[in-house]
Amino acid sequence: MMRILYSAIDQTVPSAHGGSVHVTSVAEGLSALGHDVHVLASPNPGAPFPRGTAVWWPVSPPFGDRRLRLLRVRQVIRRARALRPDAVIERYYNFGGEGILAARKVGAAAVLEVNAPVVDYPGSTKQRIDRLLIVEPLRRWRDWQCAAADLIITPSAKIIPPNVPASRVFQTEWGADTGQFHPAAAGAVPYERAPGDTVAIFVGAFRTWHGAIHLVEAIRDLRARGRHDIKAVLIGDGPELGRVRRAAEGLEGVTFTGALPHESVPASLAAADAGVAPFDVSAHAPLQWEFYWSPLKIFEYMASGLPVIAPRIERLTRIVRDGQEGMLYDPAQPGSLASALEQLSNPALRAQLGAAARARVSEHFSWRSHCQALERAMRAARDAHSDRY
Repeated sequence: MMRILYSAIDQTVPSAHGGSVHVTSVAEGLSALGHDVHVLASPNPGAPFPRGTAVWWPVSPPFGDRRLRLLRVRQVIRRARALRPDAVIERYYNFGGEGILAARKVGAAAVLEVNAPVVDYPGSTKQRIDRLLIVEPLRRWRDWQCAAADLIITPSAKIIPPNVPASRVFQTEWGADTGQFHPAAAGAVPYERAPGDTVAIFVGAFRTWHGAIHLVEAIRDLRARGRHDIKAVLIGDGPELGRVRRAAEGLEGVTFTGALPHESVPASLAAADAGVAPFDVSAHAPLQWEFYWSPLKIFEYMASGLPVIAPRIERLTRIVRDGQEGMLYDPAQPGSLASALEQLSNPALRAQLGAAARARVSEHFSWRSHCQALERAMRAARDAHSDRY
């Protein structure tokens, strides 16, 4: 058994946001494996912390601004001194570092969970700021965080500084709760379907690079082809929602549900026929350099027994195999997303791909398998840390 302190103070828990789902799943997953897990996170005024076996402590960035996160370092160190953890996990942020500092204060192994580029990609705002400041404080600080970490967990090693030893980088995907997301998930479903419909579903935060507008455009394309049986359901909220709604005006068969609590999503997925993740890497500069994140929506689609429709991006081809667990389309080819939807109007093909998707995520991409692999990596990091100090 390890005592683990998890610093995720810029994440509001509970929340349907991917970061919140990630923190909750990792904390409760490690706790379920028998570890004593204590989490520092921002509380949600409208809902209590999860009632699992992990211990939750309310700590928020000053004024709710994550750029001020480091000002909570004394509070994090006090919690670490009280707990005396074997390891401290911190969700990486350039203006963070409180968990790494706390780990050093108490002699614990420092684990950095990296979900966004640490290195400067071409055109990076941080790089421009560093050049203006001459002494490059942002680069120096994030390089220090990586150098001080005994273990870095990331979906892509490419976003980690090249001077970090490969032995300290654990590349892994995130996951899905295969007990919560499954083909028979029951509950209220906020949309209707008629017999013979094929329902394609999108769940996301409606940011430009999530590409929700491309699903609406594909439905419009299908109507022009005379296909009225393929419908779209879009779940979520975000800055692009207004634009996507306007694109859908006058288009029959497109439903917007708004944001749903995360616990309400499994039933909505189970009632659909295909999960669409129309990522648009051209809309977000870092993604053009590297598709660096691990897409929770895809794992949850797969866990729900849905075939996945996604663009053919190198990272995604390692998760969803074209023609095996879903359909991968060429985003540069006009009409390719609509054609993939049309192919999946075949019930027998959907059933075959959906069953394979469920089997693949259960074996490789569940939160349980993620936490088991993380546990092994953290034990090794703890032992290596003990040998060094």
